[in-house]
Amino acid sequence: MSKQRTGKPKAKQTRRKPVTIGKQYATTQSAPSAPAPRRQTRKISPKKVKKSFWRRTFGKLFYGSLVTGCWVGLIGIFVLATYASDLPDTSGIWNIERQPSITFVDSKGQIIAVQGASYAPPMQLEHAPPNLIHAVLSVEDRRFYGHFGVDPLGLVRAAYTNAKAGRIVQGGSTITQQLAKNLFLTSERTYKRKIQELMLALWLESKFTKDEILSLYLNRVYFGRGAWGVEAASLSYFGKQAVNLDLGEAAMIAGLLKAPNRYSPTSDLGRAERRATIVLDVMVKNKKITEEEREMAFATPIRVRPSKATPSASYFVDWLAPQVRRHVGEVKTDLIVTTTLDLNAQRAAERALLSVLTDEQASKNANQGALVALNANGAVTAMAGGKSYAKSQFNRATQAKRQPGSAFKPFVYLAAIENGLTPWTIREDKPVTIGDWTPRNYAEEFKGEISLVTALATSVNTIAVQLAEETGRTRVASVARRMGLNSPLVTTRSMSLGSNETSLIELTGAYAPFANGGYRAEVHGMVRISVQNGPVLWEMRELPPAKVIDDHDLMRMNLMLQRVVSQGTGRRAQISGYEIGGKTGTTNDFRDAWFIGYTNGQTTGVWIGDDDNRSMDEVTGGTLPTQIWRGFMNEWLAVLPTPEPVAPPDPIEVDIENEQPDALTSLLSSLTKKLE
Repeated sequence: MSKQRTGKPKAKQTRRKPVTIGKQYATTQSAPSAPAPRRQTRKISPKKVKKSFWRRTFGKLFYGSLVTGCWVGLIGIFVLATYASDLPDTSGIWNIERQPSITFVDSKGQIIAVQGASYAPPMQLEHAPPNLIHAVLSVEDRRFYGHFGVDPLGLVRAAYTNAKAGRIVQGGSTITQQLAKNLFLTSERTYKRKIQELMLALWLESKFTKDEILSLYLNRVYFGRGAWGVEAASLSYFGKQAVNLDLGEAAMIAGLLKAPNRYSPTSDLGRAERRATIVLDVMVKNKKITEEEREMAFATPIRVRPSKATPSASYFVDWLAPQVRRHVGEVKTDLIVTTTLDLNAQRAAERALLSVLTDEQASKNANQGALVALNANGAVTAMAGGKSYAKSQFNRATQAKRQPGSAFKPFVYLAAIENGLTPWTIREDKPVTIGDWTPRNYAEEFKGEISLVTALATSVNTIAVQLAEETGRTRVASVARRMGLNSPLVTTRSMSLGSNETSLIELTGAYAPFANGGYRAEVHGMVRISVQNGPVLWEMRELPPAKVIDDHDLMRMNLMLQRVVSQGTGRRAQISGYEIGGKTGTTNDFRDAWFIGYTNGQTTGVWIGDDDNRSMDEVTGGTLPTQIWRGFMNEWLAVLPTPEPVAPPDPIEVDIENEQPDALTSLLSSLTKKLE
């Protein structure tokens, strides 16, 4: 029986196909139908869209800034905590302890300089002349009473000024910051020191009033000439108390704060006056004084208390100061250091240097020089380490290391003389080659056969090289060390031409045995250190000098070195009535020019050159150095006592006063060779 289907028959399923209506799709059945209604969208105003965008942007920026600020704050707290952990003790801020002083006197007892603190009681701020306060604030911190220890406006102004000038011409430190540095910190330029300075400045502002900070500053800051505090400076420069300073003097005192050594009126009164003029102009601009008061200050002469020391004697004092501490240790009381310097010789040295090193010579790059004068036992009687100590404290007499050039040749010739040669030994001036090196003569010519005395007088390079090779470079170096050259000597091919560097004071000391009878001279600058009005702490021991040149060899060397001055490259050093020996020296490309000369037991060395080692315009050792040497020695010898005559040694085999002329000697030598 067949089953019957019940219910409605299943409709035939058909696949729905999309029907395109414009750009939309709709699902339909077999027959097209009306399109589905479009979805209604809400229209948003462009202003609201823009507002929403900026709200989201600012939200992100705020969040990012907040996170960054938190990290920066944490890092800042860590840095501050690190630097604050080793801040100096501030408990003794009001204790003004006077530092011990060191007084340097010359060989006659005249004061050269005082290092340390010149003592004066602290000045009360209420007793200070108003013009002094206004002058200091005008040039150091005109917004002192308006900031909190750090002046943001001052920092911005200084940064702008420096950027405009392309160099640092203005600082942004406040008086409070300067006080913090002077009281607790060093002068090293590091970020750590600057951060600690800022922290201490804020601490000072929180603990003390502005008047107290200003009072501390004026009584602790350095004004040069060994004076710490305004009262000591007033007494040192003007011989009066600070309360009695007039407007011009107050401006000069305030002007010292920028650079005490540079603007010291005892070093350069003209520069100090120009600086005081700037201070007065700033005071007028800040309405602290009127123009009439400024003009009155200009018209009032300033009488500076003179200093017995000469400006460049500070080079000598700086050279001795470390030696004082090595001999006596930490200075805990006032000391007197008796030195070998003679202030009359020192003044003569300065005059000689400045009279030759003019602006015209500076245009030739011969803009610096140095001079050292020694007596027979090596005592320094004069030392000029440069043209101006106020402009540069670098001591070119002791600190600069330069090649001596031909000024080294006397040690080569002494080694040859000790090896059996004589001043009349003949050597041929001809091209010499050692490996791939061929030395040249200054005149770019060869003279043929000449005697050693002529070769040294005319500074022939090829002969010096031949002698060094014959005698042995090691032996030449040994002779130079024996004479007093302590710098390292490398025995290269060019050693005989002065390729090893040395200092002026060392080279001058090595020439002293030629002047004093053949004895090694230990260069020194002081003879005694004693407590002021107390016992002697150190005194130089006088040991018997070591004989370093045989008398016969010394006589030969003196003959040859005197010929350098009488007929050779050192002719400009001649002084009527004196037998002068010495040697010139000029290095490659005219970078250094030397003359070391001696007479009557006095040895003086002169160096001329450029601090940047630039070539000079054909300045040789026989030009400016010999002129400076003659200017100094001509003045110095006039006041020196006549030395006792030294008994000559036994006569030597060769009659050096009636020597054969070079031409005849050369002819005899040629005939001898032919006969052989």
